[in-house]
Amino acid sequence: MSNTPGKLYLIPTRLGDNPPLEVLPISIKKIIEQVDDYIAENEKTARRFIKRVSPNKSQGKLSFKPLNKFTDPSEISSYLDECKEGKSIGLLSEAGCPAIADPGADIVNLAHQNNIKVIPLVGPSSIVLAMMSSGMNGQGFAFNGYLPIDARERRSKIKELEKRSVQLNQSQIFIETPYRNDKMLQDLAKSLHPETRICVACDLTLPTEYIKTATASEWSKIKVDLHKRPTIFIIQKDF
Repeated sequence: MSNTPGKLYLIPTRLGDNPPLEVLPISIKKIIEQVDDYIAENEKTARRFIKRVSPNKSQGKLSFKPLNKFTDPSEISSYLDECKEGKSIGLLSEAGCPAIADPGADIVNLAHQNNIKVIPLVGPSSIVLAMMSSGMNGQGFAFNGYLPIDARERRSKIKELEKRSVQLNQSQIFIETPYRNDKMLQDLAKSLHPETRICVACDLTLPTEYIKTATASEWSKIKVDLHKRPTIFIIQKDF
């Protein structure tokens, strides 16, 4: 056993199926070529990603621990044991950055508890890219995850976020299951004040990327197909 613990690398992935090194820095390739032990949501897609980034890396040497809704919380406490023994581990996201609207925060917290060095690597975050391109308040913003599925509860939440936007001068960011995107945009256009701004940021970093900010009133007249396309929504109502 090494006296020096390994490191936990937070490894971003692509937001779609474009070539990895079009959107990821070469530093990620260098780390993947060094690391054989990974924590990932889905082993199959993680292996495919690693092969795309480093085609010559031996797949037989790779080891994976699952981190998803089926993972027993009691198992997570052992996930960084290899780090304690001196081996570095990579925490892989399914899309974008680990632990940001993505599983992984518990692993990062475990690393801090065990004095394991955490190294975040640069890569695309759909939330940050959407915020950058929205034209809304980048000094104060909040990510709210998914809104309620029930129609009445969702409309109530939309109005609550609009009110919070005014009170705190804060952009409000949220996401939706891709097959409900079109309905979400319709609800936003109907529920919000006509002058409240809505940003729709879809297919970020992909050839089909679509980003537009307009008022709720303007959105009621715009036709766009968001069905099954990963989308970030941001709203802001000015004073």
